[in-house]
Amino acid sequence: MKFLIDECLHTSLVAVAGDYGHDCFHINWLGLSGETDWDLMPRIVEEDFTFVTNNARDFRKLYAKEELHAGLVIIVPQVLPELQRQLFALTLQELIEGGEIVNEVIEVSLDGDEAILTRYSLPGD
Repeated sequence: MKFLIDECLHTSLVAVAGDYGHDCFHINWLGLSGETDWDLMPRIVEEDFTFVTNNARDFRKLYAKEELHAGLVIIVPQVLPELQRQLFALTLQELIEGGEIVNEVIEVSLDGDEAILTRYSLPGD
């Protein structure tokens, strides 16, 4: 898989994806910092990125309009980079076990100290 990390998340997530054998890029490294969400979507879809963000509200709406996409990962809590890396690693482990997420979303949240992964279709069936 090929991931694109949103600017609201730490650049160190790129190395986490690499550790799992995935290609990964960060918005900041592609010169896309400050681009509006709707301006990012054509590139995300065209280049077949699985997008990783903390911006659930905007990207759920944008992805719901796409007929076909490579998946969306939403790291719900705004946490320090170390915990971002841990939550992203859990997501990557889920992809090993549950397969790719074409037209799906994985949301990672916290309930106390427990990470909760929720996986669903978007757009819906």
